[in-house]
Amino acid sequence: MNYLRTIHLLWKQLRPKQWTKNLLVFAALLFSFQLSNIEAVWLSIFGFIAFSFTASSIYILNDYKDTEADKHHPQKKYRPMASGQLNPTLAISFGVLLLCISVTTSLLLNKLFALILIIYFLTNVLYSFKLKHVVIIDMMIIAFGFVLRAIGGAVVINVPFTAWFLLCAMLLSLFLAIGKRRHELTLALESDSSHRKVLDDYSLPFLDQLTSIVSSATIVCYAVFTFTAGETIHLMWTIPFVIYGVFRYLYLIHIRKQGGAPEKVLLEDKHILLTVVLYVLSVVIILSFFD
Repeated sequence: MNYLRTIHLLWKQLRPKQWTKNLLVFAALLFSFQLSNIEAVWLSIFGFIAFSFTASSIYILNDYKDTEADKHHPQKKYRPMASGQLNPTLAISFGVLLLCISVTTSLLLNKLFALILIIYFLTNVLYSFKLKHVVIIDMMIIAFGFVLRAIGGAVVINVPFTAWFLLCAMLLSLFLAIGKRRHELTLALESDSSHRKVLDDYSLPFLDQLTSIVSSATIVCYAVFTFTAGETIHLMWTIPFVIYGVFRYLYLIHIRKQGGAPEKVLLEDKHILLTVVLYVLSVVIILSFFD
C-alpha cells in the first residue's frame, strides 16, 4: 500500500493536468496539415511527451525550492512536498530520471529538438531561482516557454513556421501569464499576504492595462496570420473562435476571478473547451477542402 501511495504522490507531483500546456506542440502538425502523415503524428506525440516529462522535472525542482513558501499558500500547501507527504529526495531523483529520459531520447531522434528541450529546461531553472522575482521578465519567460513549445512542435516534424505563427503563440501565452499573475495578486490582496515577492511590484490597474494591450494584439496578430499563413485565406473564418475565446477568458478573469491555472480553465470551463474543439475542427475542415 505504501508503494501505491508513493506512486500516486509522484504522479500528482508531475502535475499531469498542466500537460495541457504542451498541446501547443501539435499546432505545427495542425497548420501544416500533416494529420494524415502517421510518422508526423507519432513524432508530435513524442514531442508532447518529451515536453511533458521535461516540464514535470521543472515542476518538481520548483516545488522542492518553494516548499516552505508553498506551505503558506491557500492552494499550494496541499502539494505532495509542501504537505510533507512526499519525500523531497525521492521527488528530485524522479525528476532527474524524467529529464534524462526526455533529453536522451530526443538526442537520438532529433538533435535540434533536444537543444530546444535543454533551452526550455535551463530557462525555467533560471526562472525558478532568479527570474521569477524580476517584474515583467517573469511573465515574458513564461511566454518564451510557450514559444519554445511551438517551435519544438515544428522542428520535431521538420516543417517550416512563420514569424506570425510564433507571434501568435507568444502573445497568447503572455495573455495567459498576465491573467495568472492577476489571479495570484488578487489572492494575495484578499489574504493580506504576498506569496510571490514579485507581486509587490504589480498592481491590478497595471496588469489590467497589460491585459488590454496583449489581448488586442493577440486578436490582430492572429487575424494577420490567417491571411499570411500561405495555406488558404479561408482560415479567416476561424477568427470569431479566437475572439470569443479571448473574451471568455477575460470574463473568467474579471468576473469569475479565475485565471490562476489556465490548464484548469481549459478542462473545466465548458465554453472554453467547446470553443477550442470547434476551432480545431474548423481548421481541419478548412485545410482539407480549401488548401
